[in-house]
Amino acid sequence: MLSPKRVKFRKKQRGTRDGVAHKGNTLEFGSYGLVALEPRWITNRQIEAARVAMTRHTKRGGKVFIRIFPDMPYTSKPIGTRQGNGKGAPEGWVAVVKTGAVMFEMGEIDEVTAREALAKAAQKLPIKAKIVVKREASEEA
Repeated sequence: MLSPKRVKFRKKQRGTRDGVAHKGNTLEFGSYGLVALEPRWITNRQIEAARVAMTRHTKRGGKVFIRIFPDMPYTSKPIGTRQGNGKGAPEGWVAVVKTGAVMFEMGEIDEVTAREALAKAAQKLPIKAKIVVKREASEEA
């Protein structure tokens, strides 16, 4: 599963998820993409489940690009612990996804298969998402 090799600090503050993505909001690598319609934390397990769903549906054909990375640790306190006594231990890793961010891209595959694979990946994620298609410059002219 995805996680950073090393980080400067073990624990991080929660930060904010509101607003729209200004970086990572266009298709760069593939022709089809999955765009977030709401802000949320996506865990490394959810990213991996979506990736497996896409690659299995395409029978390992085409290319899959993961545009988000879980680089933020989240913490939790043990069950039955009273309030106070500081911040809990690191529990896992999440990617902060804002509205409009491209999470996954697919390329070198036909449109029908790509749409079905991205729809399966979207079912694995805890947010609403839409499928976008890159229009080539020759089609617009």
